[in-house]
Amino acid sequence: MGPRRIEVDDASDPRLDDFRDLRAMTGRRVREDELGHVVIEGTLALHRALQGPLQIRSVLVSPAKADRVLAMCESLPQAVDLLVSPRPLIEEVSGFDVHRGVLASAVRPEPTDPAELLARARRLVVLEALTDLENVGAAFRVAAALGFDAVLVDDACADPLYRRCVRVSLGWSTVIPFARLQPGEPLLDEARRAGFTTVALTPAEDSTPVDEAADTGLLAPPVALAVGAEGPGLTDEAISSASHRVRIPMQPGVDSLNAATALGVVCAFAAAADGWG
Repeated sequence: MGPRRIEVDDASDPRLDDFRDLRAMTGRRVREDELGHVVIEGTLALHRALQGPLQIRSVLVSPAKADRVLAMCESLPQAVDLLVSPRPLIEEVSGFDVHRGVLASAVRPEPTDPAELLARARRLVVLEALTDLENVGAAFRVAAALGFDAVLVDDACADPLYRRCVRVSLGWSTVIPFARLQPGEPLLDEARRAGFTTVALTPAEDSTPVDEAADTGLLAPPVALAVGAEGPGLTDEAISSASHRVRIPMQPGVDSLNAATALGVVCAFAAAADGWG
């Protein structure tokens, strides 16, 4: 059925409601089921999301992006409103300058059960209390690039389907399946019970260097790599419950890497050890 192009020049038009006051929304601790829908920002993120399971509801674009986005949406099985509005009006509605000129709204999927996720995965990324929106988005992009097929997040982690996470992930957080643990549920217990080797990323000197871990098979699938928030890192409970602790050797005077960067380094070693398959 594809898209229906509709010119909209009235900021009060109810068809724009999904895109109102986006800056007032937060992906840090708001529960997913309270957010109502998923907002996708930018052509690249939308292109990726169109290849995933999300059901697109409507797309708001500037005139300069309308033809390109119209072509991207032609293969959609459902009818979608392509709302074309001047950039100043889009800014008025959304609350910020959408310089990429593209916003899309999608139906928020039902939460995935962690046990169901673990039954399908071989390489798992686990995020503990990662509240930085860009780090969460980057973690999904890392997972996609390096062959990790699922992400498990704890109750304190930011929403992977929040607008900025989706944008930074280039849409991959709408494609790679993820599940959220319940409050108080230990971070790595379900993965261990499902047969995963659980690996805590930590700069502790008594942990195993990542190259040695890869060479000795500690990162072979099924494997779950756990990373914590900027600054504090993983909790002591998560580190002590992991099968192994792995660190990235660094130059003197440098004690840590950005969370998503550290995850990318270890994921790359894991993928290389498994033949990049």
